[in-house]
Amino acid sequence: MMNPNTTIELPQRPTRHFLPQQFAVNDWATLEPYLQELQNRPLHSAADLEKWMLDRSELESIFGEEIGWRYIRMTINTQDEAATEAFQYFVTEIEPKVAPYDHALNQKLVESPYLPELDQEKYRIYLRSVRRQLEIFREENIPLKTEITTKQQHYAAITGAMTVTLDGEEMTLPRAADRLKSLDRNVREQSYLAIQERRLQDKDQLDTLFTELTHLRHQVAVNAGFANFRDYMFAALGRFDYTPQDCFDFHAAIREYVVPLNRELDQQRKKALQLPALKPWDLDVDETGQPPLEPFRTGEELLAKTIQCFYALDPFLGDCLATMQQMGHLDLESRKGKAPGGYNYPLEEIGVPFIFMNATSSLRDVVTLLHEGGHAVHSFLTRNLALNAFKQTPSEVAELASMSMELISMDQWHLFFSDAQELRRAKKMHLEGVLETFPWVATIDQFQHWVYENPNHSVAERHGKWVEIFENFNQHEVDWQGLEHVKPYIWQKQLHLYEVPFYYIEYAMAQLGAIAVWKNYKENPQVALQGYKNALALGYTASIGEVYAAAGIKFDFSGAYIQSLTDFVRQEMANL
Repeated sequence: MMNPNTTIELPQRPTRHFLPQQFAVNDWATLEPYLQELQNRPLHSAADLEKWMLDRSELESIFGEEIGWRYIRMTINTQDEAATEAFQYFVTEIEPKVAPYDHALNQKLVESPYLPELDQEKYRIYLRSVRRQLEIFREENIPLKTEITTKQQHYAAITGAMTVTLDGEEMTLPRAADRLKSLDRNVREQSYLAIQERRLQDKDQLDTLFTELTHLRHQVAVNAGFANFRDYMFAALGRFDYTPQDCFDFHAAIREYVVPLNRELDQQRKKALQLPALKPWDLDVDETGQPPLEPFRTGEELLAKTIQCFYALDPFLGDCLATMQQMGHLDLESRKGKAPGGYNYPLEEIGVPFIFMNATSSLRDVVTLLHEGGHAVHSFLTRNLALNAFKQTPSEVAELASMSMELISMDQWHLFFSDAQELRRAKKMHLEGVLETFPWVATIDQFQHWVYENPNHSVAERHGKWVEIFENFNQHEVDWQGLEHVKPYIWQKQLHLYEVPFYYIEYAMAQLGAIAVWKNYKENPQVALQGYKNALALGYTASIGEVYAAAGIKFDFSGAYIQSLTDFVRQEMANL
């Protein structure tokens, strides 16, 4: 194992071959000439075409990194008006003007007489995506998409401002949620109710925002010739490997094979806690009566232990996080004014991503950093691929990177939990969370299908449908008496519904894949880890099924496959 203190040679920005070394995307006037040059450049051979593709890729990576940094700065401090304005300027003044050029450049590529002379296998996946983008592009959707992006920002502003005061201390909702692990049931109830009441203060505002987004998205779909936004998004997300019906079949399999298992776990919890009724605030507390796990105290400690964990797995993995640390590409601790959630943002020119999260001191935070660290490793493994487009992996692959890391790292969790009993608790809690992923993902996904199949639904119909779907998949042992007013709004906490619609079923697909990677890892760590790295290094130069095969697993969400892998998880839990 490499010494984590070893000095790492930090990645440098690659030498530019098309744009000036000091070029920065500050305004449209500086950017447009390069787009015009690409559009108007004569191409006289296959070599010319390939050079043109590389130059376009260079411009895309510089552009992508600039918008990335603007987004990062805005989410780090949602109260920084200058940072918000800088991001909004990009979204409203530059992105909409780039879109028609992007379309024209796609046309130039597919219409080139030299295209057949290129290596068709090398560009197969890329060209498939380009042709799909050409099919769905509509000029009239450019201003609609700008409006959608602007409205999506409102969600982060509304939720980022949410705080509660408990015991005289004002705190963010993630910090307040840590109290749901308290052994004192009154503390848990008080915290849960405070969080819900704070969310409900903005329920109408969030409902209105969602209605506006739903109508705008539906219009985009209709303009592009689709019956609804769901069908449009399946095309826009490049879902070549499965259909809406496959999603419905997956929901049904989760309902049949995973929901009963989760119900069993809740029955055990109710019995262990000796409660007459299991309430929503009883789901995070340790059922053995132990105080909450505290795997770290500060963001620095969380990062140091995670870097150690990655080095113990593989020197390359450790170097990835250590590099990000040295470059200042992490913002981990929760604080007032930060946007909610967590992400790994790929920075496409330098190839070193940025991790953002809201850590307090919980196991969930450890898992979040491991998860985002998996995404980061993916960025490092693909940073030298020839085209920027090769790095734009579909989320079924991106989430395989992150969710596999959560599981294969578990052998190193003693770094966070030196006490053997606490280590067992942490692993059991995480595996319970893995099983809970499936019904929650099915709930969110099924809800989205209904929302966009019925774009003119009323708010009351939306609430009713949400409750129906929620009750079908979740918390069958939980008593919601007295909280009926909370249940219709639970979906509002899921930022994906507002900011990245239809990006959710992938979590369940990738979770299945991650369990399969972990199963392989338990059987042969070296082979499984090499397969994991080989698969991720493909980026998006292969289909989802081919990437999964490179990892030594199947892209399969049939009932039989789900049952075999959930049985494996159940056995691992029993072994603890």
